[in-house]
Amino acid sequence: MPLFLLTVSAVIFLCVLLNKVASKLGIPMLLAFIVLGMVFGTDGLFKISFDNYPFAEKLCTAALIFIMFYGGFGTKWSAAKPVAVQSFLLSTIGVVFTAFFTAAFCYFVLKVSIGESFLIGAVTSSTDAASVFYILRSKKLNLRYNTASLLEAESGSNDPMSYMLTIIALSVLEAQNGGTGKGTAALIYLILSQLIYGAAFGIAGGKASALILRKFKFADAGFDSAFVIGAAVISYALPSLIGGNGYLSAYIAGIILGNSNIPHKKTLVHFFDGITGLVQMFVFFLLGLLALPSSIINVLLPSAAIAVFLTLVSRPLAVFLLLTPSRFPVNQQILVSWAGLRGAASIVFAVMAVSSVRGTGGILEHDLFHIVFCIVLFSILIQGSLLPFASKKLNMIDDSTNVLHTFNDYPDEIPIRFIQVTQPEEHPWNGREIKDLVLPPETILVLILREAKRIIPRGGTVIQHGDILVLAAQMFANQTQGEEAGDELAELPLGKSHEWVGKTLAEIASKDTFIVLIKRGSRLIIPKGSSRLAAGDVLVVEHAS
Repeated sequence: MPLFLLTVSAVIFLCVLLNKVASKLGIPMLLAFIVLGMVFGTDGLFKISFDNYPFAEKLCTAALIFIMFYGGFGTKWSAAKPVAVQSFLLSTIGVVFTAFFTAAFCYFVLKVSIGESFLIGAVTSSTDAASVFYILRSKKLNLRYNTASLLEAESGSNDPMSYMLTIIALSVLEAQNGGTGKGTAALIYLILSQLIYGAAFGIAGGKASALILRKFKFADAGFDSAFVIGAAVISYALPSLIGGNGYLSAYIAGIILGNSNIPHKKTLVHFFDGITGLVQMFVFFLLGLLALPSSIINVLLPSAAIAVFLTLVSRPLAVFLLLTPSRFPVNQQILVSWAGLRGAASIVFAVMAVSSVRGTGGILEHDLFHIVFCIVLFSILIQGSLLPFASKKLNMIDDSTNVLHTFNDYPDEIPIRFIQVTQPEEHPWNGREIKDLVLPPETILVLILREAKRIIPRGGTVIQHGDILVLAAQMFANQTQGEEAGDELAELPLGKSHEWVGKTLAEIASKDTFIVLIKRGSRLIIPKGSSRLAAGDVLVVEHAS
């Protein structure tokens, strides 16, 4: 046991080190972890023999739950909303188009059987959120026309459709090999149940979890993180039990929770960031451990042919068919096509397919796992490494804003200090309206706590004895931000098309949102009713509870 634990710790340390090296070289971390797994594998230096596909499938399925959930949790809906329709089309119909185009190539050109052609197309039809997120973050690759948000939303949500196509392909393959398979009616029910049950449980689970986190007070710190782990797992398990798409449910639950006003969200984000990072290390290393370099050589040519067709034909065809009607610029469509990176989910679905076929006594004519493995390596090494270069050449770089604003885990470091004051019984402010108060310069009243209520202060709000007043002011560089009063603050970047651009704060007065601070470039502006908002402003806002 100590030797096993020593090996595990060594692998983790090496993964962390490789992540740093990969970041310096601009290579997605997925590639580094896979290569490390191959070094430890049967054909590698350490000769660890591992070819248990059913066991690998179970481990990878559990890991994918958290990857899918966090893919939703980290997607900022306010940033993705302008391109939500196009993201949805790419993650559903786009996946189907990509699968069928790739399957047609395998069948007509490579002469693969129709069942296995469809299976190859299905497992390689989705794009990899981990690789896309990593490149956008590490290269600070903000893209014009909300392209970063489009890629994030698509890559985070298209794996469930690929999973569903893989299930259908396995049924077709079973029937082709003389098994019972599924009839037309059963296939239609399979598709509907995957989508309906997955979406329904995801929405219900996400909303219920957000409500519990807001209303229920946990006895000890950290139990809210444990609760969210349970929410992620149950959002997958319940629909899966009745034929629903558990991955779709986990993703939807994650996006609802990640975009809900819940307490300690920053802590939860950091916690799941670490958990997901560890899970990704584990999955990628395990997949590398399964791969045999000697087997990769045998499928290198057909794999390269499929990868080239997938990159230059299948993906671009799907993108142009779906985005051209929305009049997306050609350079944007080319970049979206190139950014369709294949990743861990494709290899995991290949493992699932191999395990399923072997479990029913069937035989695959081609080495599906290593074919898909080669396709993913090609995608990450070529497409991933050249994505920043392609973005620049296509004139798609947008230097006016920060791509990190498109993620929910963007660390909102706000250089203001919060002061909490309880109104004593004899105080001249008691009974007066806020508009009549004289506050210190560059200071603003951001919140009133009255018994159990959080009150957004307005000009006509009357101060009462016992009120807890929370004031904000710009702090010195050597001070630290207050945490208790600032937990509910969020940043809202204003794009050029935002409805508030060009308006004064008095014109956009909202009952639910209070603007605490305006960040304009390097300037910090304490807001007033006459303050006029401009494109590129970042608003620090307080939401009413």
